Amino acid sequence: MISTIFRKCNGYSSIILDDSLLKIGAFRLFILLLLLQIMADSELLQVVTGNSKFANKFYNILAEEEKGKNVFFSPISAHIVLSMAYQGAAGTTADAFSSSLHLGNENIAATGYHHVMSSLNSIKDVKLHIANKIYVMQGFPLKEKFLKSASELFLSETESLNFAESENSARKINGWVEGKTNSKIKDLIDAGCLDALTRLVLVNAIYFKGNWAQQFKKEHTMKEKFYISEVESVDCHMMHLTRRFRYRADDHLQAQILEMKYTNENISMVIILPFKRTGIEELEKKLVDVDFATLSEGMRSMEVEVSLPKFKVETTMDLQSILTRMGLGVIFDQMKANFSEISNSDEQLYVSKAIQKAFIEVNEEGAEAAAATGAHVRRRRCLEETEQQSFVADHPFIFLITTKPTELSDPITLFFGRVLTDVNFLIDLHDEL
Repeated sequence: MISTIFRKCNGYSSIILDDSLLKIGAFRLFILLLLLQIMADSELLQVVTGNSKFANKFYNILAEEEKGKNVFFSPISAHIVLSMAYQGAAGTTADAFSSSLHLGNENIAATGYHHVMSSLNSIKDVKLHIANKIYVMQGFPLKEKFLKSASELFLSETESLNFAESENSARKINGWVEGKTNSKIKDLIDAGCLDALTRLVLVNAIYFKGNWAQQFKKEHTMKEKFYISEVESVDCHMMHLTRRFRYRADDHLQAQILEMKYTNENISMVIILPFKRTGIEELEKKLVDVDFATLSEGMRSMEVEVSLPKFKVETTMDLQSILTRMGLGVIFDQMKANFSEISNSDEQLYVSKAIQKAFIEVNEEGAEAAAATGAHVRRRRCLEETEQQSFVADHPFIFLITTKPTELSDPITLFFGRVLTDVNFLIDLHDEL
């Protein structure tokens, strides 16, 4: 989940129709509807492609900044809440959003995400929910266009709060987040982030829980080694299963790629496992130039003997450093940020805080993941393939939870992570097997 907090800057303060005309009219209506559908499909594709590029760059920076640590985040959660903020931007600030989010303009972002959210929220057989909410300072006027875009296209709720009552405001925001993420994301907003200068808090929450289409049997889970270097290891609970999966070995990446579907086959986990125990850094360097939408290309169904550790990752990130490196530093600049399309007020706004908390747990039954992103706005102040493959994830690997590609769009990256070293992030070994 992500939240974005905006603050204001300190000190600123009768027709007759015959049959032929009716036919022509119907033909024109058909053409209009067709053009509208083509436009909608184009905007959907641009948003999905933009999210994929954003996810790749975000991961590369995050992996570098969190060197030696496990990482986990939701690129779509961050991309959505930033796209909401984009609706209120103007000038060079809007240009920065366009470039960093890989979106042509704010209308593409809004219309595209309307289709994405409507589609994802209607997926069956797994629990997948995405929700947006805007919290606005009591009495602070929002422009009709901004409010309409948020409510009709981003499907966002709006609620007024008195941010000067920071404890109460934080409690209400966190309560909404906790409810939308099945209590997996708690305390997203610290009361210290809110005060009388806070004008808006934009929040996105995403929650996913899905069972494997082919589940691991608990009796086959055993205590085994997970190697964090060539020779150093920690204990983990290793799950085992042999079934048919989509798989390929990639000589360029020097890695195996496995796709494990959930009960709704439109959602799957893709795991990228280096050939070598110590190959994760080299893999990440090569992934910089890889289009993640192409990862599934060349995969084919075959019998694979899978060994995968149970794991749980929880993260909290201040996104300012990453977003600044991605070209969005201007939104945090009290003197340069331009969010004049949010309100008719003379107050000049900037983003004071952008936070994401994320959670994932993978076990024999499947995976449960959640994320919340918030932004606060203030005023200034290859292996040879045989009939059966062995996929043993007993060393660092990268994983993604994605949607299935369609004729209209590439896969959507919902969650992205890396299991690397810290034993504290692996399932508690004191738990009963």
